[in-house]
Amino acid sequence: MASTQPLPQTSAAMLPDATLDAGSIGARLDRLPATRSIWKYVVLLSLGFFFELYDLLYSGYIAPGLVKSGVLTVTTHGLFGTTGVASFIAALFAGLFIGTIACGFLADRFGRRAIFTWSLLWYTAANVVMAFQDTAGALNFWRFVVGLGLGVEMVTIGTYISELVPKRIRGRAFACEQAVGFSAVPVVAFLAYLLVPHSPLGLDGWRWVVLIGAHGAIFVWWIRRALPESPRWLAQQGRVEEADRVLRMLEAKVEAEYGRPLPLPAPAEPVAGHGGFKDMWVPPYRTRTLMLTIFNVFQTVGFYGFANWVPTLLIKQGITITTSLMYSSLIALAAPVGPLIGLLIADRFERKSVIVAMSGTAIVCGLLFSHSFAAWALVALGIGLTLANNIMSYSFHAYQAELFPTALRARAVGFVYSWSRFSAIFTSFAIAAVLKGFGTAGVFVFVAGAMAIVMAVIGFLGPRTKGLALERISR
Repeated sequence: MASTQPLPQTSAAMLPDATLDAGSIGARLDRLPATRSIWKYVVLLSLGFFFELYDLLYSGYIAPGLVKSGVLTVTTHGLFGTTGVASFIAALFAGLFIGTIACGFLADRFGRRAIFTWSLLWYTAANVVMAFQDTAGALNFWRFVVGLGLGVEMVTIGTYISELVPKRIRGRAFACEQAVGFSAVPVVAFLAYLLVPHSPLGLDGWRWVVLIGAHGAIFVWWIRRALPESPRWLAQQGRVEEADRVLRMLEAKVEAEYGRPLPLPAPAEPVAGHGGFKDMWVPPYRTRTLMLTIFNVFQTVGFYGFANWVPTLLIKQGITITTSLMYSSLIALAAPVGPLIGLLIADRFERKSVIVAMSGTAIVCGLLFSHSFAAWALVALGIGLTLANNIMSYSFHAYQAELFPTALRARAVGFVYSWSRFSAIFTSFAIAAVLKGFGTAGVFVFVAGAMAIVMAVIGFLGPRTKGLALERISR
């Protein structure tokens, strides 16, 4: 994947100390060829995202088991009842909301590497405790605690990747992250199919699904040891010499793999030296903050409205619990395929255009799904909807990380992304109510309206980012 253009070249050791500032650090990162070492860091961070998505998306797959075991009910007596599947999903997203909006700044303050590690350990430990709860209240509380760690982790991984990789491959790097991450979906779906209807060794199958995912803690220290801190973050913190040391080490590895001197950096872009909450509300960030807040409120309806409810929606279409889990597993196989497609196209098209197109595709597939009863049609349309949602997912994760400067990237992404979690708290209850009153067709009309708003807000307000340096986009 390395560039072969005849660019001016220099050895990593030839760069003078006079160039040490945050702008030059970013320029040096952006000129690196995408060799094995660069992709190694992307894959390691993507493994963290795998465990994160496993935890995030098992809700829908273990829901039938939670109902079967008597811990939860399918619907609730009131809109905000705490004993139904909706309350379990809402508890997770309440934790995610607080984790992203109140704790997103942690990665800006303490570094990408440290927060990536500790947030993963946090939600893994909480999952172990949750797996042994027998009441709806205790189950929901620990699902909330899991959500706190997941919220911080999601902000940190996206920020980390956007700052480590050269500008030419940002889209493909996020596609790789999502491809590895979404491979957790067929894994959890298949495990649910095997385990949820049964009780191996006398333990409910849904508990096994949760405990298997908790094994992420075994890998976290190994992943952490191989990752450097973000040179962009170090430079922004005033630790420019440390940033230079980390970057020189990376440059030496890349140069050895590249087999020739590295290209010269482009002229350094100016970099803001600080960032706080108020900085999100000055031009040009004010429009971006509002745009992404609205976008995240409504994209959640489309994405999690299907992902968290697919087995239940299939049951409502007349499919038995065991068969619905089998169909869900087949649909879930498509989850990593969307981002794999992104490895081919992610940096060829504007990300805002991809988001708009995939939102429209999700509308069409969802409405057709709600009027289908044949097994082949349900699976085919479920796969189409999954592909559209997951292509949109890697696109917007890259997009929102690109639109803010390093000084406030994690804080800003945490703020705008938190509203997707806030929306999901109420979306789960709303979908349960719509499903009860209007059936599957009503759910997808509700989803289609939300995705139409997504298309409008990104289409009209979203700036272009294709091939631009992070420092230039944020000016």
